[in-house]
This record gives sequence, structure tokens and C-alpha cells, in this order.
Amino acid sequence: MTDIKSKVQGLEANIQARSIKEFIGPAENVYEALAIISKRANQVSVDLKQELTSKLEEFAVNSDTIEEIHENKEQIEISKFYERLPNPVLIAAEEFANDEIAHRYKEDRDNRF
Repeated sequence: MTDIKSKVQGLEANIQARSIKEFIGPAENVYEALAIISKRANQVSVDLKQELTSKLEEFAVNSDTIEEIHENKEQIEISKFYERLPNPVLIAAEEFANDEIAHRYKEDRDNRF
């Protein structure tokens, strides 16, 4: 698995207008392209969530009372960094446009025999 945050640091965090015909690329139609992008966006979202959770677990402090809140500047900076990253859908769309997503079809079970 590649490091997502280093890969997307150069991406624009805002939506860009694209030509539909150019956007479809290797897919047969728009709906197929959107299905591929949405599945990849879910994967990216899960990866980013796991990565952020693992980094924030380092700062976890077990305390007996809820009133004790410790502010850690490193923890705040990590959280802000992940908030500034592009939306997982934008990341997946950029990967699809650059032909970086490998996709395949499941075999139809009825056609095996």
C-alpha cells in the first residue's frame, strides 16, 4: 500500500470541471466510470481513516474524568493536515483520470459451464 498523503499533496482540493468524454477514459460509459471511482473513493477513505486513527492513538491518554482535556500541538497539527487533504472522491477521480486504477469485472457464474 502506498502512502496516500504523500501522493495527494500536489492535488487541488477544489473541484475542477472536466469533459465527460475525456473523463470516461477506459470505461465504457459514465456509470461504469462513476462506479469505479466510488469504489476507489471508499478504499481511500478507509485508508485515510485508519492512518489518522493510528497516528492519533499515540496521543491517547486514559483519564478518569471527562473534564481533563489535554491539548497537544502535534495532535492538532496532524488533525489539521488531514482536514486539508482533498476529498477521497477527488483523489479517486484524479487517479482514474491518470489511469492509475486497475479494475476488472467479476466473472458471471452462469457462464462458467
